[in-house]
Amino acid sequence: MKYDYFISSRWRNRDQVLDLVSKLRRKGKKVFCFMEGKQGFDPNEDPEKVMKSFESIPDWRNNKTIKRIFKIDLQGLKDSMAVIVLLPGGKSTHLEAGIAYGLNKKLILIGEQKETESLYLIFKEVFPSVPSFLKTVR
Repeated sequence: MKYDYFISSRWRNRDQVLDLVSKLRRKGKKVFCFMEGKQGFDPNEDPEKVMKSFESIPDWRNNKTIKRIFKIDLQGLKDSMAVIVLLPGGKSTHLEAGIAYGLNKKLILIGEQKETESLYLIFKEVFPSVPSFLKTVR
């Protein structure tokens, strides 16, 4: 395994994702972050602007950048011991959680899930906040 953790969330949750990544790395953990190394997407730009641009890519199924991102993210998922879903999450977040479950990865949920969702039982560890999760990381 190359990574201790794969962080999954939505791009619009950028600041919280990057904060979690930074804190885990300070604890000596190897982290795959979907916001790093994506050609054509500036992680410092307004998350809403980035997502509106991304969501409006024409013929996205045949777009080389989208295919590259898919391969990078999927390999990062495969190369990680555990997957952290940081709520709020989008469609890709939930797909990644399902893939991780199918690959028998340890799944960790951070954030409040307000509604009953039976499939969220795939998460072996659930934390209401990043600080509560970080207290358990050695």
